[in-house]
Amino acid sequence: MDVTKVLLVFGGRSSEHSISCLSAANVDAALRAAGHETLLVGITREGRWTLLEQVPPASQSAPLPEVPPDGPTVLLTQSVHGPRLLQVDDRDTPVRLQVDLGPIDVAFPVVHGEHGEDGTVQGLFASLGVPYVGADVAASAVGIDKRQMKAALTSYGLPQLPYHTVRRLDWDESPDDALDRVEIALGFPVFTKPTRQGSSIGISRCEDRDELAKGLAEAFQYDREVIVEQGLSQVRELECGILGNAVPEVTRPGELTHTGSYYDFDAKYLSQVELTCPADVPELIAQRCQLFAREAFLGIGARGMARVDFFYLPEEDTVLVNEINTIPGMTDQSMFWWVWDAEGVGRPQLVDRLLSLALEVEDAAQHWAP
Repeated sequence: MDVTKVLLVFGGRSSEHSISCLSAANVDAALRAAGHETLLVGITREGRWTLLEQVPPASQSAPLPEVPPDGPTVLLTQSVHGPRLLQVDDRDTPVRLQVDLGPIDVAFPVVHGEHGEDGTVQGLFASLGVPYVGADVAASAVGIDKRQMKAALTSYGLPQLPYHTVRRLDWDESPDDALDRVEIALGFPVFTKPTRQGSSIGISRCEDRDELAKGLAEAFQYDREVIVEQGLSQVRELECGILGNAVPEVTRPGELTHTGSYYDFDAKYLSQVELTCPADVPELIAQRCQLFAREAFLGIGARGMARVDFFYLPEEDTVLVNEINTIPGMTDQSMFWWVWDAEGVGRPQLVDRLLSLALEVEDAAQHWAP
């Protein structure tokens, strides 16, 4: 590929800040192994873009790294010579240009959660005319919002768990009425999930009414709407990776096994999990996952990449779509790397393909340019 400089953006203002750093470290290594030059921009928890020499590493004392708050401030702009990254001297007012860091060929956002995965960063790139990896603004916004995502998947006839949405306003006005509606609709057990939150942050398993009240209160710390899903037992968790634009390619499903009662934050990032790629499931189940993954990807209008998660109920021979992630986790324990590795696509090849897909979108967009 004739891509010389990749803007790798990570961190951000969401509660998934540290997970983004863990993912970005692997993406940076893969890009360099593929022969690309990277410009590393970490977004601090306050939202400042800062230039870094390396992605903040994890360590035994700090397993969840963070973007340091004291790096030089940078900004992205469009010039007569194309997209450029500028370093500025922001010690005085007004902000003054300090260093021109040169042109950008393509941006690679690895910003999980709100203020990044939800279309906000994608909107910045799109407005400046910077080619970028992954879903566009609309698909990103739908993908991160579980209520909108589930509505879109329902319109495509994809099977999902029964669920109920609780708004913060309704909860504040009458908690008992909100609890009654959930009990009538779903019974117990249930899971409470913030609508626009990933990495299992703010999720609770609730076995009774008291736990449901606590779970809703916990989830409302992260969002104004909460999805309550019917709980399952004897379930296996499968995931498919997707690459492509108009014609997506889908991996065979992989399976993850963990020791907790459900796949919570600690199980995902602080404990050992077992990943089996491809999953040991009947061929018909594998094909069903691939079909549903493709439909979910096209259903929300995604492009570039995604990971689609499933619940597999062996006793009922049923597969249910859990969710789609438009910026899948790329930590060492993330399934996205491993399902593609099982298909013979290593990490350098994978990021190469993602850059190609981003440039393909930009080339295609020129056909509709005024």
